[in-house]
Amino acid sequence: MKELNEIILPEELSYSQEHEWAKKENGIIRVGITDFAQDQLGDIVFVELPEEGTEFSQGDEFGTLESVKAVSEVYMPVSGTIKAVNTQLEEKPELVNQDPYGQGWLLEVTPKDPGEMEKLMNKNGYFEMLKGDA
Repeated sequence: MKELNEIILPEELSYSQEHEWAKKENGIIRVGITDFAQDQLGDIVFVELPEEGTEFSQGDEFGTLESVKAVSEVYMPVSGTIKAVNTQLEEKPELVNQDPYGQGWLLEVTPKDPGEMEKLMNKNGYFEMLKGDA
């Protein structure tokens, strides 16, 4: 397990209390789990994601990540409709561990209310939350 100061937290991302990250690009929001979350889970062996076109509200459970340690739910950081899922994870779930902010992304969402991004934490806020949990 990594120490808190070893956790990678890109500046340009927004973070949820449930350890998901969100990045807005061209009106679409890409979602994944944080370096902290993947580190806590351990080796991810299976990823279950929703169908494209499915609608979710902010905070809804949208899938599960199964690791050698546990099964963990993942939650929507923003409301919206699933535009794309990362199909690479069907064959290579370990990408979530290897590159949580790159090839290990989970899904892309067309947001219902782009203002919900404002409710998420920035890097510093998320790091402070992690320190409080430690």
